Amino acid sequence: MSKSFMEKLLDGASVEWKTLEEIFDLRNGYTPSKSNSEYWEDGTIPWFRMEDIRENGQILNDALQKVATNALKGGKLFPANSIIVATSATIGEHALITVPYLSNQRFTNLILKSEHSDRFEIKFLFYYCFLLDDWCKNNTTVSSFASVDMNGFRKIQIPILPLPVQVEIVRILDTFTELTAEFASELTARKKQYNYYRDQLLSFEEGEVEWKTLGEVAKRISSGGTPNTGVSEFYDGNIPWLRTQEINFEEIWDTGAKITEEGLKNSSAKWIPENCVIVAMYGATVGKIGINKIPMTTNQACANIELDENVANYRYVFHFLSSQYKYIKSLGSGSQTNINAQIVKKIQIPIPSLAEQKRIVAILDKFDALTSSISEGLPREIELRQKQYEYYRELLLSFPKPDGTK
Repeated sequence: MSKSFMEKLLDGASVEWKTLEEIFDLRNGYTPSKSNSEYWEDGTIPWFRMEDIRENGQILNDALQKVATNALKGGKLFPANSIIVATSATIGEHALITVPYLSNQRFTNLILKSEHSDRFEIKFLFYYCFLLDDWCKNNTTVSSFASVDMNGFRKIQIPILPLPVQVEIVRILDTFTELTAEFASELTARKKQYNYYRDQLLSFEEGEVEWKTLGEVAKRISSGGTPNTGVSEFYDGNIPWLRTQEINFEEIWDTGAKITEEGLKNSSAKWIPENCVIVAMYGATVGKIGINKIPMTTNQACANIELDENVANYRYVFHFLSSQYKYIKSLGSGSQTNINAQIVKKIQIPIPSLAEQKRIVAILDKFDALTSSISEGLPREIELRQKQYEYYRELLLSFPKPDGTK
């Protein structure tokens, strides 16, 4: 898709530009009083938050939470086919809302003015808002939380193209998004299939195999430590140092942070050999599992299981513990549901023969490569399609602006 294609698409038509505030009425969202239960009981009005975008995508016809009609300010809903743009806190997200609705105060609501309703295909504006998202991310002010420069936001220039051109751009971009969605749907189906077979392979009849604790099948279970973050000489060395945010049910070949020999000597961090099964014990990642493929050190939030390979295959243990993620997470306590090394040592695991463990690992590794590998299988295909879509979206939404226009 080249410049000549765009010229052919425009077919000599000029591109008119108007500011955001000339095309849209801008309205702030709001949160009805939480102290008034009548606003929240038996609600029928969709009330959109960032959670809706995260859960259900960027074209929405219903909300996770609803409010009652008496929660309305001024008795009016935002109309269907409006666009919500996150302009405070989490910046740079938007969605097209296809039903009458309300939103919270994190969003600015873009309501197409009636005099422009016959000049725009709403999905063209939805796609153009991806460029708007980028502008928002680069034009924020920070006080107690991030917020967009609203004066500049209102003056952003929006192109007005002939409707047939807008429709064709939407058709092309819809084709890309539908293709990516098909791959994502296929990946979801394969992951469900993988989880089903994994659960079947790792389920044993009573008395069929012996159950042991992780403490019984491990040579050693240890945690690490964190060098004093106030001492710069302890960091930016060449010793890999793992933190729990890097644990995500996959092999770990490198770490985001490195420490020095001095940092190692002056902390509880310690070397662990390759092929330990690592369990995240603290915070948001508690219960997640990884395998270190190189010798490394870790912080104190990692339980590092060095297995006795005469009893338990490390990849078998990895697959079993991954299947027990929700259970392991439920063992936690405190506001962050943390677990500790003693809890990890007591986790029970079925131990079939080493030959059976190896057979199970061979099957699950093959499924895992198809569903989870970044370099092969569907995830790689989805990543490539997404990059292709973003490239053409940028190309299709870039038009020459008149001199002096920002």
